[in-house]
Amino acid sequence: MAKSLKDIRCFLLDMDGTIYLGNSLLPGAKEFISLLTQRGLEYIFLTNNSSRDKGAYVEKLATMGITAQRDQVLTSGEATAIYLQTIKAGTKVFLLGTPALAREFAAHGLQLVTRDQCPDYVVVGFDTTLDYQKLWDACDLIREGTQYVATHPDINCPLEGGRYMPDAGSIIAFIEASTGRSPKVIGKPNREIVQAALTRIKAPRQEIAMVGDRLYTDIAMGINAGLNTVLVLSGESKEEDLANTQFAPDFVFKSVGELAEALNWG
Repeated sequence: MAKSLKDIRCFLLDMDGTIYLGNSLLPGAKEFISLLTQRGLEYIFLTNNSSRDKGAYVEKLATMGITAQRDQVLTSGEATAIYLQTIKAGTKVFLLGTPALAREFAAHGLQLVTRDQCPDYVVVGFDTTLDYQKLWDACDLIREGTQYVATHPDINCPLEGGRYMPDAGSIIAFIEASTGRSPKVIGKPNREIVQAALTRIKAPRQEIAMVGDRLYTDIAMGINAGLNTVLVLSGESKEEDLANTQFAPDFVFKSVGELAEALNWG
């Protein structure tokens, strides 16, 4: 493992709560990305938010003044699509997800089907288009034994002004209350999304750091994958959460702006 920040050659960067909140870039984020670029360090935006596809994230970052290539963005939605396609080509999926996630799945060769078309999997994502009928159908399928996967477990999505939006984890909790079943989760903190990211990285594992705002996903994933971990306190996790967590980060900063300052000092 890296003994200091100056030994890190690649950063896996969460987005929501780390680089921006809602549609507002967090202080110092643009300077942080510029510093990584200037120093020739690798970085990949690694997000659990599966409500958008990678193209949408590239565009969103561009509107904030941050340039990213498509292969520098990996969502839990894409990682889930890759996982399902490796299990069975043309897997039939009943999806609780946005139109953007549906397009991502279709682009990877998955079949999106209705409840009556005998899906192989129920997949739950961050579905901002969710309606009660989809929840009901998903619960029926899961209760009947259909295999069940979720893109990520985040309970809330942080927004501007200290507000939170219920995320995929809240949908998972609803389904578990009804069916008694929990899904296999692909996104952070699990290894499937890490493995997908590592195929795009040149740096060895001991020189990679995961940077994020959630202890139970971002930091847990980094620890589970043997990566260095950096917690920023600009999103969901707060300083008081560090006292009782089982996922202790290697480094803690108020923001990626403060992280950039530390890198400059190093």
